Amino acid sequence: MKWTDISEIAEELSELHPDIDPRQIRFTDLHNWIISLPTFNDDRQRGGEKILEAIQAQWIMIRE
Repeated sequence: MKWTDISEIAEELSELHPDIDPRQIRFTDLHNWIISLPTFNDDRQRGGEKILEAIQAQWIMIRE
């Protein structure tokens, strides 16, 4: 999985962290959770704020 796989990342995070409100997550935690996903295989440093915002927004949409 790459940083550009926004929907897949959000879905996996939603499944792995069902008790987390994605509106309340810090980007440092979000970044760490993403790079810790077993299917994640991309440059750990490339996950900037815009990508994290997109993943967070997708995660919120999944929850609604």
